[in-house]
Amino acid sequence: MLAVLSLRLVSDLSILLPLSLDLEPWGGHEVPARVALLVSILLSPVLVHAAWRLGRQQGRDRLEASAAARLLDTVLGTTRGWLWAVGADGRFTLSSRASAELLGYEPSQLLGRPCSVIIDLADLKAARKPSPHAGWEGLVLSIRHRGGHRVNVEVVGWPRSDGGGGRSGFEGIARPLVAYPAQSPEDLEIGARIDHLFAARTLMTAFQPIRDLGTGETVGAEALTRFVSSPFRSPDQWFVEADSIGRGPDLEFFALETALRAAVDLPGHLYVGVNLSPAACLDPRLSDIVRESGLPPGRIVVELTERSAVSDYARLTAALDPLRRAGLRIAIDDVGDGFASMRHILRLSPEVIKLDRTIVAGIDTNANLRALCAAMVSFASQIGACLVAEGIETPAELATVTDLGVDAGQGYLLGRPSVLPADWSHRW
Repeated sequence: MLAVLSLRLVSDLSILLPLSLDLEPWGGHEVPARVALLVSILLSPVLVHAAWRLGRQQGRDRLEASAAARLLDTVLGTTRGWLWAVGADGRFTLSSRASAELLGYEPSQLLGRPCSVIIDLADLKAARKPSPHAGWEGLVLSIRHRGGHRVNVEVVGWPRSDGGGGRSGFEGIARPLVAYPAQSPEDLEIGARIDHLFAARTLMTAFQPIRDLGTGETVGAEALTRFVSSPFRSPDQWFVEADSIGRGPDLEFFALETALRAAVDLPGHLYVGVNLSPAACLDPRLSDIVRESGLPPGRIVVELTERSAVSDYARLTAALDPLRRAGLRIAIDDVGDGFASMRHILRLSPEVIKLDRTIVAGIDTNANLRALCAAMVSFASQIGACLVAEGIETPAELATVTDLGVDAGQGYLLGRPSVLPADWSHRW
């Protein structure tokens, strides 16, 4: 290749050099053509040597780049530590293969997704320095595994520069920790119970029918979580305890996945009401669970509970918008039991409003409750929401809310919760 290049250079120079000197290339009076040819021949080794050195350097660069790529691939693939990077928008731009073992996510499942999929702001605020004997200079964090349980890691990270003196994100490495000291023995006990619950998968879903008060037909069913683990605790107590150690959303999503799997056995014309806190609705895992459930979003109604306060309605609305555009509906639960539920209605414009049992109980004999219910019927109609009366237990209560124009009802009189798929298919 170099020989051909050198001959080409000699030929070109024998013509171009005299022209560049404004001389005649052949037989001129000032400089004979053989002089130009001689100069060209003398210069050609210099040019050939330069071309050889350039080619050699390019070869070395290719070899070094290939070796670096192989080394980086080996490091990313074999180190037990998880190498990561996030951009300025908080989305992952790098994830080594260690994420599969550490977090249950393949690298491709993290790239482009927000880091909140594995860690919340509360987790970052709870970060602490390791013990003096840990051997690292990072921070100890509790992050979320795809399976729902917590993983304790030690993280070392540093900011990335955009080349202009600003920051373009962060990068670092995380390694698993064997132990993560709890703040108290009570926290340890709660965490152990929840870990056992996840490992044993001891959750069941009971469905309670929701009936159209005009026709009497069943139009939906609320999913109610039932815990069958020992020792016995009420569902509310399980969720409160999980919230107390920062694992409330993990337990909510476990219950949600269980409910959506069970909902496959419900008649296809029924919608499914599932209870979630505002914190869980802000979690990016929600959209994945809905998408992977196989249940059309149009059959899912998220009943917003008050287990956590809403500090930023704009953020909550933005988080729910993609699911609502896909057909998922929002219900405000326990309306009448507190002021927060009314604030939810005004800020979130739900498709469903559920009147609390405190308004329904004894409504047939209480004029004030009837006036409040009538006002809610008018209000729901004006905003285009379906009004559901919860906790109907007597024929008189049923007759009263029906006469007042309530759209749908739920309660022991209309159907008790059942965990038996045979009940869901035949009784409703």
